[in-house]
Amino acid sequence: MPTSLLMTEKEMSRALSRMAHQIIERNKGCQDLVLIGIRTGGVPLASRLQEKIQEIEGRQVPLGILDITLYRDDWSLAVQQPVVRETKIPFPVDNKTVILVDDVIFTGRTVRAALDALTDFGRPRRIELAVLVDRGHRELPIQPDYVGLTVTTLPDEHVNVRLREIDGQDEVVLERPS
Repeated sequence: MPTSLLMTEKEMSRALSRMAHQIIERNKGCQDLVLIGIRTGGVPLASRLQEKIQEIEGRQVPLGILDITLYRDDWSLAVQQPVVRETKIPFPVDNKTVILVDDVIFTGRTVRAALDALTDFGRPRRIELAVLVDRGHRELPIQPDYVGLTVTTLPDEHVNVRLREIDGQDEVVLERPS
C-alpha cells in the first residue's frame, strides 16, 4: 500500500506543544481542567499533553482513560464479542472542563460515542476536543477545538498515527489503496 509521510516525530511534538498552549490560553490556565484520552491512540497523546501543560503551567492536570467500545454505533457490525478495556477516570468530571483527546477525527462517530460514555461519569461544565489529525469526511456535526494537522483525504485512504508507546515510533502516514 503506497504511503506518504504527513508528520515526523519532531512535527508531532511541535503540534502537541502548540495544542497545549492553545488549551491553556483558551481556558485561561489549567484550573478545573482535566484530560481524557480515548482508547487507544488518544491515551498516549493525552499523557503527552499533560506533560506539556505541566511544563508550561507548573501544575499537573488530571488524566483519565476512556474506552468507548460498548458506546460505538457499529460494534455489533464489526465483531461478535467486542474487547472492552479499562476505563479509568479517577476524578470527578462534574463542573470541569474536559479535554477529550484522540489521534484522528474522521466521521465523528468515535467522538459521539465518547460523549455518550463521558455522561455516565457526570456533567462537565464544558467538553472540548483535541485531535492530532483532522482528515475531514464528517458524518456528524462534530468539530475539534484543537488540531495538530488538518489534511485533505479521500474516503478510501487511511491516516495511520504511529506512537512510540504503542508502535515503537512516532509518525503520521497517509496510506492509499493500491
